[in-house]
Amino acid sequence: MDRNYALEFVRVTEAAALASARCMGRGDEKEADHAAVEAMRQALASIQFDGTVVIGEGERDEAPMLFIGEKVGKGS
Repeated sequence: MDRNYALEFVRVTEAAALASARCMGRGDEKEADHAAVEAMRQALASIQFDGTVVIGEGERDEAPMLFIGEKVGKGS
């Protein structure tokens, strides 16, 4: 069965944006980045798919997650 993931991935982006927006005005860019990455990871974990990160956040910004090669999703 084919499945369209477009809206589910829009929700991932929305979760990251909302999480980082809560940190606005505090002057702590790393806190906002961490909040966005954590929200994105949680949202990806709720989707029924088997994914692999190919452009990672972890290596570039020394973030605690979303490294290249990291598995995301609930699996298919």
